Amino acid sequence: MSSGALSLLAIFAVCLIIDVPILFSLLIAALGYLLFFEAAPMMVAAQQYVAGMHSFTLLAIPLFVFAAQLMNRAGLTVRIINLCMAIVGNKPGGLAVVAVLACMLFGALSGSGVADVVAIGSMLLPAMKKEGYAPGFSAALVGTSSSLGTVIPPSIVMIIYGTTANASIGKLFMGGIIPGILLATGLIIVAVYLSKKNGWSGGKRFSRMEQLIALRDAIPALIVPVLIIGGIRLGIFTPTEAAISAIVYALILGFVIYRCLNLKSLLDSLKETAETSAAILLIIAAAGLFAWCLSYEAVPQAVAALIADLTSSKYSVLLLLMAVILVLGTFMESIAIIIIITPIVLPLLQTYNIDLIHFGVLLTINLAIGANTPPLGIDLMASCRIAGIKTSEAFRPLLLMLASMVMVLLLLIFVPEIVLYLPNLME
Repeated sequence: MSSGALSLLAIFAVCLIIDVPILFSLLIAALGYLLFFEAAPMMVAAQQYVAGMHSFTLLAIPLFVFAAQLMNRAGLTVRIINLCMAIVGNKPGGLAVVAVLACMLFGALSGSGVADVVAIGSMLLPAMKKEGYAPGFSAALVGTSSSLGTVIPPSIVMIIYGTTANASIGKLFMGGIIPGILLATGLIIVAVYLSKKNGWSGGKRFSRMEQLIALRDAIPALIVPVLIIGGIRLGIFTPTEAAISAIVYALILGFVIYRCLNLKSLLDSLKETAETSAAILLIIAAAGLFAWCLSYEAVPQAVAALIADLTSSKYSVLLLLMAVILVLGTFMESIAIIIIITPIVLPLLQTYNIDLIHFGVLLTINLAIGANTPPLGIDLMASCRIAGIKTSEAFRPLLLMLASMVMVLLLLIFVPEIVLYLPNLME
């Protein structure tokens, strides 16, 4: 690599080490590189910063965030939890299974792991503590289960990857369905095992009538993923248009059917959406500028040549990339990783004939694991904060949960057909 590329990476690394926020770390490194190496006029910084957000597809991010805010305030979260409680809540470890299922289903509404933690954790963590579940176990389970929101469509992470890699977001959404179910299954197995081992029980038993009522109340929430995925699958609308349809659906539910939304809750939803979307888009723009600097220094080509010298195996390349991304995910924000890493690995994916959709789903799962791996582990930290415990208290049960997620990741690396089966049906 050239001295410019090494300096760019060194400045970025130093900023991260001294705990500079990721947004400013990216900007300081990129601007420092442009200033001292005079690689291009400083005007390029402004142009590339704006260009990083110049994509119609990215409009889906604030729209999905707004839809999730409305659905949460319309009471769909409570109805999802009640349905899961009615089905499995009274079994051994029932509340733990409810946590996984509720996070998976709410992930199909929100597309965000942290949103899952806040919505589901705020209600289930106190209930699990009341039933005798260890707070560390509960926090670890909600954190890892909430990360399914980045894998189960509609996924904000997949939208960003699809935009960066110029891959079909509709196919990425379809590709995340089966892996998301496999991840949930693995977490349920771990949750039931630990619950039986420690004697943690479930909640009350629901009668057949109560189960039917819970199902009836939850049907409007269950329609949302069908509306989004079905519409995209049938070619009725794009992911951005799907987000708009979800907003319209949520407004009808909240104002007309349930009548639990009002002007104040609508304004609060808009405020939360603006804050969340601004944070995401600013990082996307800064990471786009940083990625442009890497491309200018031909870092993607250098990395591709280096790895090509090390191995000629497609699976070895995937394992190596997943290991590197897993390490990055422990201390970097997912969005920045996607925008920085994707342009670097694209030449490798082409060289080794690795499908963009397959890699995108693997990347998403890897980032879900990283979202629960210290020292950053944003989903785990949010869950522990809601549970009112130190992050270290969740480490022991967390190991088994992360192990189950890694096993699914390895399975999908070596059996790509699992990921690509549903996307291939769209062709």
